[in-house]
Amino acid sequence: MTTPSQTVGPFFSHALPYERDWELVPDGHPGAIMLTGRVLDGAGEPVPDALLELWAGFTGDRGALSRQGGQVSGFGRCATTPDGTYRFRATRPPGPYLSLQIFARGLLRSVLTRVYLEDVPDPLLDGLDPERRATLIAAGSGDSYRFDVRLQGAEETVFIDF
Repeated sequence: MTTPSQTVGPFFSHALPYERDWELVPDGHPGAIMLTGRVLDGAGEPVPDALLELWAGFTGDRGALSRQGGQVSGFGRCATTPDGTYRFRATRPPGPYLSLQIFARGLLRSVLTRVYLEDVPDPLLDGLDPERRATLIAAGSGDSYRFDVRLQGAEETVFIDF
């Protein structure tokens, strides 16, 4: 007999968040960017209990969670607020995108997407129609970007299945 599937939340407040988990780089770090947005369900309502993980590449020899002495980390985690908002302070990615993984109630597995800071030639983007392509491109420029995640519906974010 197999065990039935369960959703991946909402139980993220226990042990997963950690102090300053949304800061991949320290305040004032050269080239730092702020990525903010909201996680929304299929009806456009905020998801107040999602957990997001941002991967922006790695530096240093201690792995992704090292933040000792102002080191740059390639990994951050942020829980959404009651209005579905999240934020990350990170560096620009070494490639054309940041990787964003979302854990939320109702999902049997987490979902993975990409956050492009600009519309650039890229094999994934090039294969999408303009409406779907737009769901992967963050709004903004300079050091401030907005990227909303829509879990389903007409404007659903493109998710990557490996």
